Amino acid sequence: MKVLCALLVLLVAAEAVSFFDVVLEEWNLFKLQHNKTYPTDTEEKFRMKIYMDNKNKIAKHNSRFEKGQVTYKLALNHFGDMLHHEFASTMNGFRRSKSENNPFFGMKPSFYVEPANVELAQTVDWRTKGAVTPVKDQGHCGSCWSFSATGSLEGQHFRKTGKLVDLSEQNLVDCSRKYGNNGCQGGLMDNAFKYIKDNHGIDTEEAYPYEAEDDQCRYDPSEAGATDNGFVDLPEGNEKKLMSAVATMGPVSVAIDASHESFQFYSQGVYFEPECSATELDHGVLV
Repeated sequence: MKVLCALLVLLVAAEAVSFFDVVLEEWNLFKLQHNKTYPTDTEEKFRMKIYMDNKNKIAKHNSRFEKGQVTYKLALNHFGDMLHHEFASTMNGFRRSKSENNPFFGMKPSFYVEPANVELAQTVDWRTKGAVTPVKDQGHCGSCWSFSATGSLEGQHFRKTGKLVDLSEQNLVDCSRKYGNNGCQGGLMDNAFKYIKDNHGIDTEEAYPYEAEDDQCRYDPSEAGATDNGFVDLPEGNEKKLMSAVATMGPVSVAIDASHESFQFYSQGVYFEPECSATELDHGVLV
């Protein structure tokens, strides 16, 4: 009996060590895949705890997905060692311009007029038509607004010329501050379009590559890849007009509420967040 008890104790101890080793291997792989380093052991232990908590939340959510209780899956990504408020404050850079110091404060935009007697296609994917550049990474910089703006302009430039030109987000981050944008601290797509129009162009990504940080403006008109003649706004919350604009005009810059934890690890499926707000918008994307 004593021998049996000793064997059970050894077995439990071995399983516990084995589990810890698995967790440590997963953590080391995560750091390697995403080039993660931490200044102190204390910081690394803190980040590892966050990583494990996030991993557990993702597993619980995906269990609900497999049961058909939710319509989308989550997956661990390079934000896995971040608390949600850190993720939101770093990545969500859509900012409405409210400062009267902005020379364009109060400027009334034109509004989209839906084409009459047009039957919309059941599905439209501008990626397959060649109007959208590959997915980009804004890094640890609240420059989502610049990616949304370039994506929309890239689509319109393609529709006009038949050529897809990768445009520079860094150009907008560095050069559109007097239009109300704040670089990595946030901005607004409308302000980006105003800058590009007045500037008579925006440089290509190749000529003015992305850095994910604020820098000095170095726009070179000889490297401009596109310009715009203005923009129109869609009525807020009107999905019918958004659908019409995307189907008939091309990719559209929009702002969404990305403040929820579910957005941090979205992977695939139809994203539906019951607590999503139609007015508290904080992230610029492309539809």
